[in-house]
Amino acid sequence: MTNNLAQPLLFTPLTLRGVTTRNRIVVSPMCQYRSNDGRPNEWHLVHLGRMALGGAGIVFTEETAVEPRGRKTYDCAGIWNERQVQGYRRITDFVRSLGSIPAIQLGHCGRRAGTHGPMQNFAALTDADAKIGRPPWTGIAPSPLRGAPDMAAPLEMRVDDIKIVVEAFAEAAKRSAAAGFDICEIHGAHGYLLHQFLSPVSNQRTDRYGGDRAGRMRFALEVVEAVRRDWPVDKPLFFRLSAVDGKGGLWDEDDTVALSRELVQRGVDMIDCSSGGISGDSAMPKLANVPGYQVHFAERVRRDAGARTMAVGLLSDPRHCELILREGKADLVALARELMLRGDWPVQAAKELGLSDYLDLFPADYAWRLKRRETGLGFTSSF
Repeated sequence: MTNNLAQPLLFTPLTLRGVTTRNRIVVSPMCQYRSNDGRPNEWHLVHLGRMALGGAGIVFTEETAVEPRGRKTYDCAGIWNERQVQGYRRITDFVRSLGSIPAIQLGHCGRRAGTHGPMQNFAALTDADAKIGRPPWTGIAPSPLRGAPDMAAPLEMRVDDIKIVVEAFAEAAKRSAAAGFDICEIHGAHGYLLHQFLSPVSNQRTDRYGGDRAGRMRFALEVVEAVRRDWPVDKPLFFRLSAVDGKGGLWDEDDTVALSRELVQRGVDMIDCSSGGISGDSAMPKLANVPGYQVHFAERVRRDAGARTMAVGLLSDPRHCELILREGKADLVALARELMLRGDWPVQAAKELGLSDYLDLFPADYAWRLKRRETGLGFTSSF
């Protein structure tokens, strides 16, 4: 895109390994709870296609389970079999045809397994649900600690269980490549399984996967090593982390910087800096949910760990997003709910930042017609 003024960084391409994005705007993973046995359907095609049509550089699918027990709900996305691969291929082809980079986030919920969806406040499944074909199942975790008071205690993972899950992530990465994804992100945040191992609140193991920070990081790093081994070398690998646990937690920014340095050494190309998901009784405060409230995490990781970072957290103002990039606080900005409200936010942002050809973010089918309207050219009744 061209502009008489300085090109906004928000609309400057970024190259990561063999992948170049058309801009720095990322559609953050948004769980939809609409999958059928882990498979995507028309909902996902329209939801993600809308974001790509609107001009985003990278379009992430929702958090996608690497094995069936790694789902929170029966309606969560998954990529543990070939039928799911075929379902995603239709979506990745379409997203790419619109100029966006299709990306997948791989995760495992650990102890958060066997619940209803968010509109039921993630209430635990019960025997009543079993009568309608949705029996509860037991989650797995580093330690047998409940994720919520109404949930069953998870099974403490044996070393063999850890190896199985590490391999499940690696196999999911292979399937993700076969499904046409060009970026893979490992979900290590928000109280999911990898985060459960990282935080001393949820990890009380005394073996090599617990104890000090190095022990608690071991599982996450083994997952990264396995995925990087089996994910194509020319495709970028992201890692989403919670820079701090949450109110009363123990994992903090210093821990995050240490982890990020290890991730970079193992071939992670981008650190996605979020927060929260595990609570305890320490003095760690709850973060105020205000625009950009997590940007300082991305800034510190970028500075102190020498990593490329992605900023997230109630971002909606194009000028704010541009400033984050201009000030070197992050390399990418990710939006979620704002894009649900306005799928063409990137086009509107380009216009607000002064790009004369902002309409070219749309497919030519849209752009041609909209340009004719702007220049006052009319149409026949057949359009």
